[in-house]
Amino acid sequence: MKAHCDCVHAPVMAIFDSLQKEEVPMITESALSTFRSSLRGQLILPGQPGYDEARKIHNAMIDRRPTLIARCAGVADVIAAVKFARSHDVLVSVRGAGHNVAGTSLCDGGMVIDLGGMKGIRVHPGTHTARVEPGVTWAEFNHELQAFGLAATGGYVGTTGVAGLTVGGGLGWMVRKHGLALDNLLSADVITADGELLTASSTENADLFWGIRGAGGNFGIVTSFEFQVYPAGTVLAGLVLHPASKGRELLRYWRKFGPAAPEEMTDGALLFTAAPEVTVPETLRQGAILGLGGVYVGDLDTGEKIVRPLREFDAPAADIFQRMPYSAAQTMADFLWPRGTYNYWKSNFLKSLSDAAIDTILEYYSKAPSTLTVVVLEHNGHGAMERVPEDVTAFGHRNWPFNIVVTTMWTDAADSDANIRWTREFWDAMRPFLADALYVNYLSDTGEDLVRAAYGRKYERLVALKNKYDPTNFFRMNQNIRPTAAAASTVP
Repeated sequence: MKAHCDCVHAPVMAIFDSLQKEEVPMITESALSTFRSSLRGQLILPGQPGYDEARKIHNAMIDRRPTLIARCAGVADVIAAVKFARSHDVLVSVRGAGHNVAGTSLCDGGMVIDLGGMKGIRVHPGTHTARVEPGVTWAEFNHELQAFGLAATGGYVGTTGVAGLTVGGGLGWMVRKHGLALDNLLSADVITADGELLTASSTENADLFWGIRGAGGNFGIVTSFEFQVYPAGTVLAGLVLHPASKGRELLRYWRKFGPAAPEEMTDGALLFTAAPEVTVPETLRQGAILGLGGVYVGDLDTGEKIVRPLREFDAPAADIFQRMPYSAAQTMADFLWPRGTYNYWKSNFLKSLSDAAIDTILEYYSKAPSTLTVVVLEHNGHGAMERVPEDVTAFGHRNWPFNIVVTTMWTDAADSDANIRWTREFWDAMRPFLADALYVNYLSDTGEDLVRAAYGRKYERLVALKNKYDPTNFFRMNQNIRPTAAAASTVP
């Protein structure tokens, strides 16, 4: 397919003018034309067909206007984009699936290196390994794996991108059995800030491999991920649903159920309100809903016995546990986080799920200004994630079994202040129960204090690695680890 057709693009002079309006460094007409012709993919600029759609991401709160969007078709395009941006001092952001809530995949006035079209997936059933490109989502990945009775650990939601989730951690429906997505990364191809392609693994560029497993895109652009994958096939998955008014007793029961369940069971709790199109009993239409459930990967008859106490406790209003392909379990919660809503999130690991923490969560959710808002309690611990030695990867915190995620969502920009204010007030009330540890993938906000909290004592080691691979902070549109030189200057 022809990647750039002159008939649908503005003349070079118009493109050049748009660059100046976007206040990027001076780029000659000749340089821009040469860059466009070097790409197999598209170069999209303001005012051109598809520009507004190309700059949309999952979170509608992020409304930025990049001057250049380089939709890469392959590794050569990524290298060309990096070298062009570096030689012309253009700010760069890197986009995979565009799902990250902080919106760092978009920039104002710079270049988006868009990897969304790079969707190659290669499964090796004999070795239980697979290689994927950075535009792939977890739903797409597990769809391919399902044909071989295999599954990849990582992702509670199918629309999440494999790339962004993995380099920040990779919690998901098999985390208790097989660990984080990054714990199952065998190797990666990385384009560094100088446009060089490196392979990172435990035996090749091992320091870089350590850093990309947890520290996001601070050290380069990963263009290929090689994973260990696992037999899964059919699993037992779903939820039992109760009125949230019964939440105190139910959450006290659930906090004991999860740690006592075998590692084959990854479980969670969530508070939500059923949309009109969602089928639930009428008794659940009267207010908030508490869902308790998860995914059991293993012998299904054993799984039925494991989840039976959860299904029978306090007579659920609905029981939607069932046997299904793992690829279906991967996407079963997608409807709760639709694309195009306004999103503002808060998240942190919990010291413990105490009675007081439960009461605070229930109290504040009852006052949520938007019925789209979902509060999730994740039980990721008491399993494989904790068995990986702390210093093996850059991922910051492995020993906190419970995590809370407040995913505030709404549809009208006029409601933004009320929803953000409620989220922050909720978070202030939760502070006594929060560990000094957070998961970088769930952050709506950015800032050095949050990054330090995400990586703890590993932060200084990450700075040293940044000094080696990206001393000018070329990759800074992320949860940024600033190199020493940039930290000492005025570079943002």
